[in-house]
Amino acid sequence: MSTDLFFDGNAVAGELRNVFCNDVTAAEGECAACGKIAPLAEGRVYAFAPGIVIRCSACGQPLLRLVNADSRLWLDIRGLVYLQFRSL
Repeated sequence: MSTDLFFDGNAVAGELRNVFCNDVTAAEGECAACGKIAPLAEGRVYAFAPGIVIRCSACGQPLLRLVNADSRLWLDIRGLVYLQFRSL
């Protein structure tokens, strides 16, 4: 395979910066467990643990997990099929 057909991940740094500089709670997502589509802000937030968990308001399954510890940040969004942002 020729290496001129692709770039490494650094090529999307600008686009990803645009995504993560948005208000993510306003983004609409689909729950991977039940299919509910809603803004992330409608989720139920549990923050009394080592991290933060946002659960689907319909079925209670985790949508997003966020842990900030040891000078590192972990983001797990396996509970979402997608997050859709409005274009700027």
